[in-house]
This record gives sequence, C-alpha cells and structure tokens, in this order.
Amino acid sequence: MGRLFGTDGVRGVAGAELTARLAMDLAVAAVPLLASAAARPSAARRPVAVIGRDSRASGDFLEAAVVAGLASSGVDVLRLGVIPTPGVAYLTGAFDADFGVVLSASHNPAADNGIKFFGRGGVKLLDETEDAIEAGLGAPCDGEIDGFGRVTDAYSAHETYLDHLLATLPASEGDRAPLAGMRVVVDCAHGAAYSIGPRALRRAGAEVIAIGAAPDGLNINAGVGSTHLETIAAAVAEHRADAGLAFDGDADRCLAVDGDGHPLDGDQILTVLALRLKRIGQLRGDAVVVTVMSNLGFHDAMREAGIAVIETPVGDKHVYAAMRDGGYVLGGEQSGHLIQLEHATTGDGVLTGLHLLAAVNSAGIPVSAAAKLMTRYPQVLLNVRGDDERADKDLAMADPAVAEAVTAARATLGDSGRVLLRPSGTEPVIRVMVEARQSEVAEEIASSLAAVVRLAMS
Repeated sequence: MGRLFGTDGVRGVAGAELTARLAMDLAVAAVPLLASAAARPSAARRPVAVIGRDSRASGDFLEAAVVAGLASSGVDVLRLGVIPTPGVAYLTGAFDADFGVVLSASHNPAADNGIKFFGRGGVKLLDETEDAIEAGLGAPCDGEIDGFGRVTDAYSAHETYLDHLLATLPASEGDRAPLAGMRVVVDCAHGAAYSIGPRALRRAGAEVIAIGAAPDGLNINAGVGSTHLETIAAAVAEHRADAGLAFDGDADRCLAVDGDGHPLDGDQILTVLALRLKRIGQLRGDAVVVTVMSNLGFHDAMREAGIAVIETPVGDKHVYAAMRDGGYVLGGEQSGHLIQLEHATTGDGVLTGLHLLAAVNSAGIPVSAAAKLMTRYPQVLLNVRGDDERADKDLAMADPAVAEAVTAARATLGDSGRVLLRPSGTEPVIRVMVEARQSEVAEEIASSLAAVVRLAMS
C-alpha cells in the first residue's frame, strides 16, 4: 500500500476509499501531533480546531465524523460550514486555533472527497507530520482525556474572512472602489466560493454576473469552474463583460479569461502581479517562486523585467516553503494556485482574482493587454494511465526505456523547449509535459513519450 497522504491531503471516493471511519480515525490521530499544549499560549485551555468544507453532499457525513473524532479527543471545534479552503487557513490563524481541517477534493468530481490539515497559523503540514498522522491511525489513546470538546457553529466567521480579503486591496483615489467600472463574470464551480466569491467582487466595486453559484451537493465542477474555461468564456461574451474569473471546487485557485474569452493561466496572472509589485517596489528580493511546470515564456518575461525565478517541485506547499525560507512575497503554479504571502499562507482564488482585476483596473488597461505581458510557449500535457488502475507509477518512472525516451526528447528540443514527467499525487496517472516553440513539435514528442510511459505501466 502506498502513502495515504498525497500532494494535497487524503483523497478518494467518498464512502468507498474515504469512509466515515477513516475520517474519524485521521482526526483522532492528528490531535496528539497538532494540538500540543506546549504550542498553545495558554496550556490550561482545551485545544481548538476549525473545520470547513466544500459543497459536496458527502461533506455532511465526513464533517460529522471528523467533528466526532476531534470532540471525543478533547478538542473544541469551530464549524465553519461551506467556505473556501483558504478561508479555513486564514481563520485558523485569525482565531489562534491549534489547527484547521478541510473537507474537499478541489477540482475532482462530486463523488470524490478529501481531508487535509493546516497547522498553527494556517500553514500546510510537512510531509513528516502527515506521515506521523498516518502512522498513528488506530493507535490507542495515550492517557485519559480531560473532558470532551465543545462544538460551535461559527458561520459568522465568513464575514471575518471576507473583510480580510477586501482589506488587502490597494487603496484607490478618492472614493473610487478598486474594481469600479468593471463588469465581471465569476464562475464558482458550484463549490465553496459560491457565496463569498461574488460578494467579495461586488464589495470591491465590480458589476458581477455569477454562474456556477447554485450548489446542490452533486454538481460541483460539473462543466463549470477552472477546469472548464469554455463555460465562462461563453458567459463573458454573452454579457459583454470585461473579464471572467473561474475558481475550482474549493476556491484555492483562480484562472481568468479576458473580454474576448481568451484564457489567462496562473503564469500569466502571476506575471501581472509580479510586474506590478516590482513597479511599486514591493516585490521582496525582486524574485518570484514557481514550480517546474511554469511556462518558459514566464521565465523570459521575468528575465526581461529583472526578476529572479525560484523553482520548486509541483505543489503549492513547496512554493510556500520556498517563499517562507527565502522571504519572498509572491509565488504560484500554472494551475492558478497563487500565494501572496503578505495576505495568505496558501493559494487563494478569490484573493488572486481581486488583485488581478485591481491591478488591471488601476493601470487602465484591458485584461487582454495584461495577458500579453508574457508570451506563452505551446505546452502539451498528457495524463497517462496504465491498463490496470493499480499500475505502479514509481516503477514506470524508473523504467530504463522511459529514461532513454526522455533523454532523446530533451536532446531534440535543446534550449527551445523542455520535457517533464511526474507521477500525480492525487490520481493513478503519470503526467507527461512537453513544451516547445512550435505546437506541432510539442504534440509529436508528447505523444511519443506517452506511448513509452503507457507501455511501462502495462
């Protein structure tokens, strides 16, 4: 059996792989590691955890299981209900809670769900801490519990998070709101931001058309959200909007489209934010942190602007770690997970969307002009599955034939492109990414590599 925790918590089909029993056991196992009395300002009080979830129907029973596990272990629980994942991270710190828990499977289908933890201050856990939680599953309780925890509904904390988001925006001249004069379509993926997303944009001054904002527990990410930009592109055209923002199911990422429906990925949004911070002297270290998936065009744009690029493995927790260690304030992923460390400890889709639109609006340029601040190289990404869902990704990655094919592909591309293979941390696939100046070249090499990987996984 492989590691239970993936790149972003524990995920699986709700009720099958991710059961109520597993959810409760994970909660119980996390308490000794995340609720240490030594870490609390007042060791006399009970530990406190905040818990939030996205809109999946399975979130009801999984939340009940986690709450039961925490309260039975002596932890006071603040229940936030349906709220973006970054909202849980922020409120973990704002409430000085010992830790936070999120129930979400992000952009995955409604049948899936997941559990992830934030440590004190709202930061993602180290791999070693996750491994220790996994090792503690089923362990007997160490000593007696000094009273059971209390469970409190804290839905009013949504306003605290919303106030925080708006307070991060730069001040505008006079009484003009940061997004005044903008018509914006926002696609909430029928997910966690279905209420907070549109409200934040309206309070920032935009005229807002909300789609994907009617969750029923089963429609999350179904043809909407950041994985279906064609939906918001059509809505932007229909409403003649200036721009569109698309969140994923838990709203920790944001992608955008301009007024013509052309998409902006995380690299392009990051370019807009980086250049603005550089211009006003607030880009600490004159550097930005990205993952190895970042487009070569982004690197070119940063080089021209005199901005250094720090690379990390895929995963926003790696981006966060590099930002924290290096003292940098901006980083993110092509997928739309962007971290503005002065305002958040994790990717925050609503925060990203607000700052993107505010930057464009203050500059007096259309979003289409902002998108052209970097030239995007053609990039092909293929997800390769083996014939058997249990195919070993690690064995395939170590196959000599795969290594030989990668070496040959890199030699063919030279400095005009690149190749990246990585096993997914959330799905039974290997991701093959090829980037080149010509899309035909990228597609041909990616297809050839995918065939070799598929054979190695069979």
